[in-house]
Amino acid sequence: MSCRPLACCLGIDNHAHPSQLLAPGEKDADADALPPDAISDLALPTPMLEGSPLLPEAWRAMFQLKASGAMSQTQSDALHRKREHLQKSKGDGYPAWVLNQTDTVVMLANGVAMGRGLTGDRFKWVPFVDMFLFPLQNKWYKSRDPEHAAFFNREEALLSRYLQGSGNRRLPQTFDDYLTFVSHQLESWKASGAVALKFELAYLRDLKIGDPTRESADRVYAIYSQSSEPTADEYRILQDYLFRSISTEAGRLCLSIHIHGSLGAGSCFVSSNANPLELEGISNDPALRRTKFVLLHGAWPFAKEAAMLILKPNVYLDISALYFLTYPAQASKALRLYLESAPEKVLYSHMALHDNAHGLYGF
Repeated sequence: MSCRPLACCLGIDNHAHPSQLLAPGEKDADADALPPDAISDLALPTPMLEGSPLLPEAWRAMFQLKASGAMSQTQSDALHRKREHLQKSKGDGYPAWVLNQTDTVVMLANGVAMGRGLTGDRFKWVPFVDMFLFPLQNKWYKSRDPEHAAFFNREEALLSRYLQGSGNRRLPQTFDDYLTFVSHQLESWKASGAVALKFELAYLRDLKIGDPTRESADRVYAIYSQSSEPTADEYRILQDYLFRSISTEAGRLCLSIHIHGSLGAGSCFVSSNANPLELEGISNDPALRRTKFVLLHGAWPFAKEAAMLILKPNVYLDISALYFLTYPAQASKALRLYLESAPEKVLYSHMALHDNAHGLYGF
């Protein structure tokens, strides 16, 4: 299958979480695979805290409001009124209007599903795939803290949803059948317009992916898919094999793999889990060289590690939210490091200098 890029250069936002348009009182349950309301203490860096000048300035620019500095309550009320007026007047065209305001032609939209207003010509779908790595009992993960309990309950619910959608009332009996189910799901998403697949794995476990044999993964699945919980080491064998299998399928389908490889929200987030250098074995694997991997959020605070990793021929990096994770002085140093390392691998997202994504997705 050929992944032929367009000849022209498009203004593409490589990573975002746009919400579908909602009716009053309606919630977008499919905005993310991990429930944000499960994080009781966001533990955000200073630039994202209340009183930071960065977000108010962005809102003022978007809605053409004057003034500077901290946003007063009067200004905040005016902003909300203007936004509500625009949402009503633009209707289903409001999300596209937002893209126009930011000179963005196409936005890659992370979500369990797309919805009203997120039209396929402007918003390209990036579904989540972590649930496929955890088909067995997850009691140990849930026992770690309340956040992990909520995260894994959600992953299990999503896996059950996809199984039922494919006609399975429970996990397939054999590992071969489970792999076929996952492969068909990815093919279905590709046919529905998906351009990439998203792993939020660092919120669930670390990024160190081993290279287990098919036989060892088959054994773990055969023993535990219909009964008790595997040990942590046994479960990792299955997870690592499935990660590689999904990545291989992504390469076959010309779907890039997006990986959260940076600081995460929540005081229970284990920052060392997101070290992108743990993925070096994946990027070195000849069997995965046709699969393109994208590190998200500027890989902050692992700038040096990411700069080394994007020297690999199939590894890219976007800088979505980088200026929110740290102040501009540090973010600028990281960005300079990336641009001096492999400028053609640095992707536009929210606050970047230029766009290279048209050669990555082929639309």
